[in-house]
Formats: sequence, structure tokens, C-alpha cells
Amino acid sequence: MDWKKVEERVNFMDRLAGDKVVWIIVLSLCLISMVAIFSSTSQLATETTTRIDIVRTQFFTILGGLAVIFCLYKINNIKVFKWLSQWGFLLSLVMLLVLDLKLHIGPIESASINGARRILKVGGFQIHVFEIIKVAMVMYLAWAVETYRKGEFKLLEKLSEIDRLHFLGTDLAQKIIYIYAPILIVCVASLPGGNSNALFIAALMFLTIMLAGMPFKDILVIGALGVLLLAGCIGIYFASGGQKFERIGTMVSGSRFGNGNEEIFIQSQRGTQEYQKALDKIRQPIGAKLAIKRGGFFGKGPGGSAQKYVVPVIYEDYIFSFIIEEYGLIGGILVIILYISLLARASIIVRNCDDKFAKYTIAGLSVMISAQAMMHILVNCDVGLLTGQTLPLISYGTSAFLCISIAFGVILSISRMATRKVEREAAKADPIVSFKEDDVKDRLDLLNEYESVDDIEEIEL
Repeated sequence: MDWKKVEERVNFMDRLAGDKVVWIIVLSLCLISMVAIFSSTSQLATETTTRIDIVRTQFFTILGGLAVIFCLYKINNIKVFKWLSQWGFLLSLVMLLVLDLKLHIGPIESASINGARRILKVGGFQIHVFEIIKVAMVMYLAWAVETYRKGEFKLLEKLSEIDRLHFLGTDLAQKIIYIYAPILIVCVASLPGGNSNALFIAALMFLTIMLAGMPFKDILVIGALGVLLLAGCIGIYFASGGQKFERIGTMVSGSRFGNGNEEIFIQSQRGTQEYQKALDKIRQPIGAKLAIKRGGFFGKGPGGSAQKYVVPVIYEDYIFSFIIEEYGLIGGILVIILYISLLARASIIVRNCDDKFAKYTIAGLSVMISAQAMMHILVNCDVGLLTGQTLPLISYGTSAFLCISIAFGVILSISRMATRKVEREAAKADPIVSFKEDDVKDRLDLLNEYESVDDIEEIEL
């Protein structure tokens, strides 16, 4: 047996550049996903599809995600990410228009889930649009803020040379056109696809520009405009009798201040249509709470979940409650630690980055992943509005998994560049303790003298 090759395979992590902790987080989440999906997807099994087939699909999804991460990780020039990022808003706008206008362009067509338009079908493949928009808008805003600070919006510079368009060269025009207008446009265009997605994307974009250091008074102004737009959409919904912005009704009925489905369920007679509708609406949150309660501290053990037969799509929107039911509070805390560790490592990477775009991108993407995870966990604990946020790199699915993989790939690539920078600086730095050649020779002679005598007191220091 070639032990050298065995050692190389065992120590493959040593050959990976970038932040080792982030690599460990990625691999740990993937392993948890495989274990959880194997046990939680009983509802997907049919006469022609077994759980082994489902796990095989998730395994290949994970391999695809790791391939995406590795390909992005190998990019060693930040300019590549900057060039791609400047198209993030255009990509998001086009995808939202196809969704909202229900367009059918060649093999691309929009589709809806539970009345919300969230998916584009490309051939036989489904793309969750909002998962792409999260990553695209974070990277776009990182590029836009850095370019604004440098004053390098070349298109506006050329247009401002025209007599009647001088105002385009002003500071205010640049902020509105490249930063604030895209935020408002994406927020409004996201509403038909689901209120929770629109609110989450809006909050994410605001956090990104806030972390990038945009003036707080500007953020307050754009936030106020966003609230006014939301209020206008709600007003249109009620004025049209629920015909416009239908998803507003879902937000109102699903909120703590809406029509209590629990009360309808209790007051209705068993077996009636009203009873069944109310039951369907509370099945997921109630089932998730039961899973968490019955999991206790140590859990029921692998395969012991009962709620996986009751809660629809527990392997997607409620995978955290499933993890607690089978692996207890210990398993849940482990998952939370992984996402918190990502934030901690991201802060270290940011401090080692010289490039502003890199700093903003790392901060935005790490907050996106961790915030999505925390929102998923809160919903599973029945805190806040019901949303369809998956648990990053754990929940069952393809397009959502690949989009999060893109975010991790960018983080690892930039961390790799930052690590190289630290190593170069360390190589240039003078050692903390240095000895001249004569000093080293004197100390070696002293050591030889010490070894050649019997009595240490005879050495003259």
C-alpha cells in the first residue's frame, strides 16, 4: 500500500486554500443534508420512486453544488466578480418581468406555487427566481456602492457631458440611478411572487448598503419610500377587492393580526369543508411545533420522526423542526452554531480584505445565508410570519441549493485571495525575534561548552 497517497487523501484539507473553517461549515452542512433528506422524504416515495432514488438525487445535487463552489473558488481575480456583479440588477429585473407578466420566451415560462409566481421553467428544470435574486442583488449593490464611492459610473459621466443632462453627473443622481432606484424596483416587482420573499429581499438589500457604509439618513429616506410603496400596494389590494396584488391577502391572513386559522379550526365541526381548510392552513406550523416538543434534548433518533408523515414538505420549509425531532436540541444547536460560525469567519475575512467590493460582498453574502437560516428557524418555532425560506445547504431542492453554493463559492474565493495577501505580508515582515550570525555562533559554542563539562557552575557566562 502506498502510504504517501493515503496520507495525501486524508490531508486533502491542507491543500485547500481559503478559509478552512468555511470549508468545514460547507462540508458539515452537506453531510447533515444527506442524513436529514434520507429520513425525511417518506412522502416523496411512490411505487416508482424509492427513498434511495430521492437520496441519490440529493447526492448529485450536493456534488453539483460542490462543483460550483470549487469552480468559483478557483477564480483568483476579483475583477471577474466585479464584472459579473454589475449585471445583477439587469438579470433580476428581466427574471421578475418574465414572472410578473407571465411571459413565455422560447423554452422559458413562468409558473406558480400556491398562487405565487416564483418559478421559471426552462425545459424540464425549475429555477427559483428569488434565490437567484438574493445573490445577484447583494453582489450588484456591493459593486454599485464601491463604484459610487470611486465616482466611476462611466455611462453617467458621458451622458452628463450633454448640455441638458448635466444633473446626471451629480452625487444625488448617481445614488438614485444605481443604488436606490434598483432597490425600490426589485422590491415592488417581487411582491407578486410572495410578500415574505419581497420583505426578505428588501431587508437584505438595506443591510447590504448599510454594511457598505451608505449614509444613514439616505437609508432612512429610501426605507420610508419603501414603506409608502408597500402601503400603496395594500391600498390597491383593498380598493380592487383583492383582485390586484393578491399575495397581500396572504400576508394579512397569515399574520398575527389576521384571521386566526387556529380559532376557525377549533370552532368548526370535524368533517366539514371549513374544518378541513383551516386544518390544512395550520398543519405545517402546528406539526413543526409538535416535532420540536417531542424531540426534546436528545431526540427520537434517526428514523424516529412521526411528523414527517404529517407535515407537508417537511424536508424543505420545516427541515429544522425535523432535525430537532430526530436529533434533539443538541442537533439543532449544532446547526445554529454552523451558521453563526459563518458570520464570525466572514468578519475575519472582511478585516483581511483590501478591496472595498470584496468587503461588501463577503458581508452581504454571509448575512444573507445566516439571516435566511435564522428566519427558517424562527418560522419552525412559530415565531413571525410564515415564509417559504429553506435552510441553506440542508433543505431538499436543486436550484436553491445551487444558488447558496454560488454564495459560498464567492466567499471562499475572496477568502483565498485574502489569505494570499496575509501570507505575502507575513513573508515581507521582519521576524519578531532575530539573531545575528555572530550571536548564533556564540550561543552554539556555549552549548558545546555546557555539554563538555561535568559541573555547570564552571561555565563562565
